[in-house]
Amino acid sequence: TLRAEAADALVAMFDAARSEAGLTLQSQSAYRSYTTQQSIFTDRLAREGRERTELFSARPGHSEHQTGLAVDIGLPSGECSFNACFGETSAGIWLAENAHRFGFLLRYPDGLQPIVGFGYEPWHFRYIGPELAAEMHEQGIATLEEFFGLPAAPDYVD
Repeated sequence: TLRAEAADALVAMFDAARSEAGLTLQSQSAYRSYTTQQSIFTDRLAREGRERTELFSARPGHSEHQTGLAVDIGLPSGECSFNACFGETSAGIWLAENAHRFGFLLRYPDGLQPIVGFGYEPWHFRYIGPELAAEMHEQGIATLEEFFGLPAAPDYVD
């Protein structure tokens, strides 16, 4: 589930990926309730420890997925799902080059963890609207933190 405007833009982006590049994309995760995010975070924490978990998973109440504007995108085959190698697939490359046309931002770019607070997630896109996405793309600004002059790597408290 996504907010209606984001969902419509996602459908348009998936249609364009199919018609322009022959790619079939799918949503792997979109809206998450607080309870769902809490379960994901807690499970990962038990498996991987705090440092690794906080590099790739937001604490409950801090996930962009809870806004209904974020979506994790992948391939039906599951190739490189939720892995950095997704960025090297034809789908990951197409999304990185074209998502802005549909109002989406690659939210956690490679090498910008000190700014965004999370590791590279080439599958995680946030809907920010076509005007803002176009402006950021034209100016070559990769993160919302830089665009809005926000402090780097938000530090949230337990």
